Parts: sequence; C-alpha cells; structure tokens
Amino acid sequence: MKKNVDIAVSTDPIVDYQNIVEYAKEMQGNADFLHCDIMNENFVGKNTYDYNVVKSINSSSAIMLDCHLMVDEPANEVSKYINAGANIITLHYEAFDDKDMLADVLSYIRKQGVLAGLSIKPSTQFKEIRAFSYNVDLILVMGVEPGASGQETLSETYDKVEEINKFKEDNNLNFKIEFDGGVNEKNAEKLRELGVDILVSGSFVYKSKDRIKAIKILKGLE
Repeated sequence: MKKNVDIAVSTDPIVDYQNIVEYAKEMQGNADFLHCDIMNENFVGKNTYDYNVVKSINSSSAIMLDCHLMVDEPANEVSKYINAGANIITLHYEAFDDKDMLADVLSYIRKQGVLAGLSIKPSTQFKEIRAFSYNVDLILVMGVEPGASGQETLSETYDKVEEINKFKEDNNLNFKIEFDGGVNEKNAEKLRELGVDILVSGSFVYKSKDRIKAIKILKGLE
C-alpha cells in the first residue's frame, strides 16, 4: 500500500526574507507545511530570521507553520514562536546540555497546544533520544549537517529512519517521522518506504520550474 506523506517546503533557499511571505502564500493549499528554518551562528554557523518573520508569515497566509529551531539556548525562544503562530516547534537535542530542561520545554510546548518535535543531527544516534520518543509529536531526522541548503543526503541517515520507524511500530507510538536534507525525486520513494511521514524540501521544490508538480513528485503522485 502506498504511504501518504506530507510535504513541508523549507524557507532555507530564500535569501530575501521579504519573499518568504509570498512563497508561503503560493504554497498554501499545495504544500502541507512551511518549514521555517530558524538558525543562529552559535549553533550552525549561520543566521536566518526570527519569530518576527514567523509572525508576519502567520498573519499573511493560512499555511501551517513547522518551526525548526536550530539555535543555542532555544528554551528562551520557544514562547516567542508559540505567540507568533507556530503549529509545530522542533528543538535540537544537541542544543541542550541539561536534558531535564529539554524534557520540560517539550512538555511546555505541548501544554500550549502546539506540536512538539525533537531533531537530531546526522552524528547523533537514535538511542540517545529514545526515552524522549514517548513524549513528542514528531522526530526530525537530519539527512545532512544543518546550516546549508542543497546538500546531498548522508547514506547512513536512511538506516536511522528505518531504526526509528521499527521502534515506533514495535512500541505502538504515534509520533511522526520527519526527514530534512537532500530530499528530491531520486530518494523520496525510498524515504516514504522507510516510514517517513513528513518530507522537508528546500531546493528541490523552491528551484523547480513547476513547484506544484515537484510537490506531487515527492508525494508519489506523479
């Protein structure tokens, strides 16, 4: 049976942040989410935008906002993104030295009626976050090192997706598996078959001549 997947189109390839709002409007009704890549140089060596842009997107479009916080000290930022209108807030496991604080922040997000996600870099093994998987709505597997759009997927991250999906099924858990990094027409089917629920696409959709068709390709409809 063909697996249905959602597509989260990433803002990462967009250099002029004024164009993000226009992209959000174009994608609403076509993509399932706008994946807002929030970065600061202390965590990934690159700065993007903040909650003020997310608030502007939210007030100007109807697309669901999937906010991926690639920042240090994200605990201080979460409430700002909730107030800005985020529907999903995903934190990086590696951004927290205090794992008890990470658990508290994830719990806080969910109590505010927002979906809570946990992301891991390619070098982080699933076993490190396994205990958190019972209390999150989403696990985001990075297929590349975060910080730059257009990279090729690291082959070992496919095994990680398979491992997470097996653990999810064996324990009858309901979190979604999201995958971000190098997603294109060549690997989308494989990722769907491995159990991914949400595919994040930056360059493949954004740089396509026909963005709607590109989304359908990732969903396996073309």
